[in-house]
Amino acid sequence: MGLSVPQSGEYATAFERYLARVRHVEDPLRELAGQRDRMLARLSRLSDEQGQFRYAAGKWSIKDLVNHLSDAERVFAYRLLRIGRGDQTPLPGFEENDYAAAAGADRRPMTAVLAEWAAVRDATSALAQSLREADWSRRGTASDAPATARALLYIILGHTEHHIAVLADRYAIR
Repeated sequence: MGLSVPQSGEYATAFERYLARVRHVEDPLRELAGQRDRMLARLSRLSDEQGQFRYAAGKWSIKDLVNHLSDAERVFAYRLLRIGRGDQTPLPGFEENDYAAAAGADRRPMTAVLAEWAAVRDATSALAQSLREADWSRRGTASDAPATARALLYIILGHTEHHIAVLADRYAIR
């Protein structure tokens, strides 16, 4: 099954920066696994102390960033589930900084934070594999904006790519 890149009107304009990072992706279902492998290769060698690194005061640690990826992907995948199954209930937004503060990722081992993200990604992949071709064009509302199931899958990928770039640029994780 080939999924085309979402068009404007299928997602909130705030997500354009994520879509721009993955417009070239021709097989987003395969890319979920490829991205998972790249993230694990980059981060699995980090110690707990390295995972607590912050590039500046008040910024997230690497553990916080990975935990944020888990939280955000859960939210985006829940939206994907609801919209992909035809649920028209408007879905609320979430405040990422509140979630990060509440999570306390630095108290956990880096291996546990990373294993959680991998498990979340595996669940997202299973959900995406379960959807039928017609499901991808279903529309709903998330954070007071239109969203298609297809756009949500690309947002998940683009959001992760955004943070891969942050890891490279600000944390020197390549």
